[in-house]
Amino acid sequence: MDFKIEGKDFIINGEPTKIISGAVHYFRNMKGTWRDIFKKMKAMGLNCVETYCAWNMHEKKIGEFDFSGNLDIREFVKIAQNEGLMVIVRPGPYICAEWEFGGLPWWLQNMDDMEIRCSNPTYMEHFESYLKNLFDQIRDLLFTNGGPIIMLQCENEYGYYGDDKEYLKSLYNIYRKHGIDVPLFTSDGTSEANLLDGTIEGCLSTLNFGSRVEENFKAHDKLFPNSPKMCMEMWNGWFDAWGDGFHHTTSAGDYAKVVDDMLKRGSLNMYMFIGGTNFGFTSGANHYEKFTPDVTSYDYDAMLTECGDVTPKYLAVREVIKKYVKGELPPVPQNREKRAYGKVSLEERAGFFNNLDKLSTPIFSNVPKCMEWYGQGYGYIAYTTKLNRDYINTPITFAELGDRAQIYVNDTLNGIVYVNDNELKATINAHAGDTLTILVENMGRANFGPKMMRKKGITGRLLLGNNIIHFNWQVYPLPMDNLFKVEYGKDFNEPSCFLKGKFNVDKVADTFIYLDNFKKGFVQINGFNIGRYWEIGPQRSLYVPASILHEGENEIVVFESDGLKGEAVVEFKDYPTLQ
Repeated sequence: MDFKIEGKDFIINGEPTKIISGAVHYFRNMKGTWRDIFKKMKAMGLNCVETYCAWNMHEKKIGEFDFSGNLDIREFVKIAQNEGLMVIVRPGPYICAEWEFGGLPWWLQNMDDMEIRCSNPTYMEHFESYLKNLFDQIRDLLFTNGGPIIMLQCENEYGYYGDDKEYLKSLYNIYRKHGIDVPLFTSDGTSEANLLDGTIEGCLSTLNFGSRVEENFKAHDKLFPNSPKMCMEMWNGWFDAWGDGFHHTTSAGDYAKVVDDMLKRGSLNMYMFIGGTNFGFTSGANHYEKFTPDVTSYDYDAMLTECGDVTPKYLAVREVIKKYVKGELPPVPQNREKRAYGKVSLEERAGFFNNLDKLSTPIFSNVPKCMEWYGQGYGYIAYTTKLNRDYINTPITFAELGDRAQIYVNDTLNGIVYVNDNELKATINAHAGDTLTILVENMGRANFGPKMMRKKGITGRLLLGNNIIHFNWQVYPLPMDNLFKVEYGKDFNEPSCFLKGKFNVDKVADTFIYLDNFKKGFVQINGFNIGRYWEIGPQRSLYVPASILHEGENEIVVFESDGLKGEAVVEFKDYPTLQ
């Protein structure tokens, strides 16, 4: 088995070959769906699958590595090989991908003198440790060892971010040091500046774009005239952020034309073939003038929908690819079954404040600090304090906030402050001896740009009244991964609450949950966090994969932070609504 780059061509076992690939993130798709996805790739005429690797999922705690379940990249690669596909792996360290912190582990933020994506010694030490463990999973699956992995990426879109060439050289050397002997590449924006900053000798330079093939290759043609032409991310849709007002879509015909144009030029990787889902608290955010957190669905208007259904775009592109492959394509597999399980009443209820001490052990702080300082990466965090005197129509002001704070006096909501507000300020009415609680939600770290290192929770001075610093707080980290500890009853008076119900499944299949009577929060089904919901949309339903259900009785738990707007009833339907 031989894969190499000669001049403008990719050569496989002596034959010039076009790479026709699609992006599939193993960590965004349930393990039981991988084979179905790969069969649909083959039926479309693809010969390769590309995937990012999410460092922050594989190393949630320093030095503890997880390659099980949906994180089993080794099995992902082996199934792809079994289905006749080559594989491109993009380990990071940074992946963007609209994924929390761009794939970097949150605990990097706790380290002294840390600077990400450069030659910072501490950063490089931890990244090399991660790479070593990742490479141990896939090294024997390289093309040179008889496996399907033909290329690996060093860094990602670095030309958009920085210019530390020594850093890029170090990454290249780390890959080679640990036995990665297949070709390496970088992928960048299309400008000359992007390419000058983001490329490195020894790595193939590829581009990321979604249209105008000839125009976007002008700088690349100038700098790399004798190199293969490959679009490593040919964007076929876009991602959605909360409050967008609509689900982003693109024309099937227009995209098919771009694919045709690119295949005339060289090779491509369609981003995404299937987007999948930001389960749990894994969705990222963009943060420029405003903070824009991404929704739970990563449908991306891709070739396949979030749940793996064939789309008109898939069929249009399939017709184009037929012109570039030999022989007949396999028939397109059927879509997986969907079922509607109907309405479910969440009859068991539990107040947030009644369960605070069951979910967390408080940590004393003279003043509130960021979430990361308390050893927490994701979820919510509650800051509580007893007030020494009366505060009537008194402003409470945040210097910085990450990202959304609900301010309670005892169990009464006094206001909500969001990072995008013109003023990070609310007003409280309280008396001596009252408890002030500030519940802050981390809505996802930035995955792109210069604000990636912005921390979560209360990240600066908190002032009460006329620039007075209030001291002595009890802080409750709330990663919300232990909801089995919640004690339920029938009644509650708080907006923030937990609700639980049971529903029966006669036959297991994919389904979609609608929370039309709810405002904001997240959902767990059988202990699996399927993600966030928010009434501002555009996403109106959450995808529930079949693999987390079982025949018979199933359990649903909802954390509602803002208070119900109707009966505590959810509904499972057999179709999604993303806008």
